[in-house]
Amino acid sequence: MKHFFKLMSFRKILSIIFVGTWLLFNLSCASNSDEKILFFAHSLPTSHPVHKGIVAMQESLNEKSGGKLQIKIFPDGQLGSERETIELLQIGSIAMTKVSASALSNFAPEYKITVIPYLFRDSDHLFKNLEGEVGEQLLASGTEYLLRGVCFYDAGARSFYTKDAPVNSPDDLDGLKLRVQNDQMSVDMANTLGASATPMAFGELYTALQQNVVDGAENNIPSFVSSNHFEVCKYYIFDEHTMVPDVVIIGTKFWDSLNEEEKVWLEEAADESVAKQKQYWKETVDENMKMLKEKGIEFIYPDKTPFVEKSRPVMERLLEDPQLRPIIEKINAN
Repeated sequence: MKHFFKLMSFRKILSIIFVGTWLLFNLSCASNSDEKILFFAHSLPTSHPVHKGIVAMQESLNEKSGGKLQIKIFPDGQLGSERETIELLQIGSIAMTKVSASALSNFAPEYKITVIPYLFRDSDHLFKNLEGEVGEQLLASGTEYLLRGVCFYDAGARSFYTKDAPVNSPDDLDGLKLRVQNDQMSVDMANTLGASATPMAFGELYTALQQNVVDGAENNIPSFVSSNHFEVCKYYIFDEHTMVPDVVIIGTKFWDSLNEEEKVWLEEAADESVAKQKQYWKETVDENMKMLKEKGIEFIYPDKTPFVEKSRPVMERLLEDPQLRPIIEKINAN
């Protein structure tokens, strides 16, 4: 046990203590009732459309179950980063979380395909696959790692944004230090396109931009706004290199503890929240784009063809993996 705690971050230990203390003082009465409460932690602010989707799931589940099965949300990184909440879920300290599919590629290899540049042609093509056989396979792929997928949320397209100069072609990325998510696929994607990939936690990025540790980053419009990165970066380049969805996951320990009726309630609430979250996403992007224009952010719409061609080796490398090749081929055929 001593060695186990040595391996854990101080913040994670505090998170576990917090969760345990909250359970002790707030759920003592639940043992005498039929109520079950699922702790749901994520790293986004409450203004974010993904958080609003989670709230929609919370409200729908409460209604369907008559309050017997509830979700308590811990937003804004209260219980740690994406990787930390995944690990808290694995050890059973929380029941659910929402993370980028790229973060899951460190745990379930099948999710690597979601970070292949230009694999998905557009949003319709993305959700045609995520809401079909491919999506079912991905959601199930984390089970052996104690991570059961529940549903996918729209996270739009990820594009580069920079501080000091626009990017009109992959050549303009040469020499730029760009923050990427902390997974090998994201690093490979940025390096292949010509940038110098710099993985770091999202919460550290604003300061890193201010202090010139990095020259820019890549993300979707709502995250560019909610993080206030537009205060530092004045160029947003719509190269739209990836369409990485967000994934709602539940720990297998908690899933297995639910009876069949409770599982149906949760799945139905999740499905209903997906449709609402897509609408929240569209509305938020429209509002954010208007605000960014007023703030003087310069939008760059480059020819995507050179980006597609230069990033092709990422897909070619993954096609050599016998586990991933059938999934990629199925997506390309749809």
